[in-house]
Amino acid sequence: MTPRAVAVVLLAAGRGERLKADQPKAFVDLAGKSLLEHSIFNALATKNLRQLIIAVPESYLSEILELENQLDGRGVDIRVVVGGQTRQASVSEALAVLAGGIDTVLVHDSARALTSTELFNRVSDAVFENQIGVIPALAVVDTIKKYRGDLVEDTIDRAELIRAQTPQGFPTDLLVKAHVAATSDYTDDAALVQAFGGTIMMVQGEEQAMKITTPADLETAQGYLLIGAKTGIGSDAHRFSQDEAKVLQLGCLSWPGHRALEGHSDGDVIAHAMVDALLSAAGLGDIGSNFGVDRPEYEGASGEVFLNATLELLAKNHLEPGNVSVQLIGNQPKLSPRRLELESKLGSIIGAPVSVSATTTDGLGFMGSDQGLAAVATSLVRKVGFSS
Repeated sequence: MTPRAVAVVLLAAGRGERLKADQPKAFVDLAGKSLLEHSIFNALATKNLRQLIIAVPESYLSEILELENQLDGRGVDIRVVVGGQTRQASVSEALAVLAGGIDTVLVHDSARALTSTELFNRVSDAVFENQIGVIPALAVVDTIKKYRGDLVEDTIDRAELIRAQTPQGFPTDLLVKAHVAATSDYTDDAALVQAFGGTIMMVQGEEQAMKITTPADLETAQGYLLIGAKTGIGSDAHRFSQDEAKVLQLGCLSWPGHRALEGHSDGDVIAHAMVDALLSAAGLGDIGSNFGVDRPEYEGASGEVFLNATLELLAKNHLEPGNVSVQLIGNQPKLSPRRLELESKLGSIIGAPVSVSATTTDGLGFMGSDQGLAAVATSLVRKVGFSS
């Protein structure tokens, strides 16, 4: 049995002072995406998801509304609300815009950015099957001591303790009524629902659903993201064109005043080397086997077209770029004046960090004699989201 209509509430209004960042915790970067973006991606794949409600600080409302526009068309009703002064107040603000017909609500802390879609589904299934509150949890493995000042007073039986995580799931009516009736503030919704008289059960949690609170936690989360990651290498080379009317295309940017490159497409060696590197890491062949000269639809195509087509191939195989590094080989043009522009453009296309550099061959080979340009790229590709 699966839930018929699920809503996920993502809490992203916390200040995150212990993370020592200059912005709210949810907007801190983790491998090229904010913690909130990681949470959104995994939450959006939840079975039978009908609505996603995101509670953010008022000062970040415009930023998240822009992200909301990018997510439009996913078939999910996405709402953004201004969070309250407390976690509980933020959840109440989110419940105020809950759509009709939702039978299960999952409340999730965006600081638990690597929580898998599998865990979202495990919690929502248990809610619908049992019609009570459900939390994911892990056993306590450390010895727990009770202390006062510097003195240890007692040892607590850890067999009766668990570490609560999110998402915490509830039948909609139960959660809404508990919030309406609340007269005190609670640290999580399970405690609030229990105070209201509701019953809470647990399902198995997952270690990677850790709450990212400190800089050390960010390092640990980075390690989780690299599990199963693969690297690839790619290269491309084209000679300069004799057509003076053509404009050089490099890194999906135009370079007026420089000789263009020959090729079946636009000859963008930077973009093409990136494509080869991404396909190599994913084990999906190369640019020739996927977008070769026998494909008329790619004649004259821009490097951005090839990169987007590559991203679609990766997505079909549940993969995404982690980062790409690319180096141009040749005498001209000089990349340094436009390096930041290049990295920003390419990073926005692939949705991951891109670093760009350039070198020469000290006069050797066809690049050294100004007959053309070449590029070499390396990439890291990882599984989309995170599953246990």
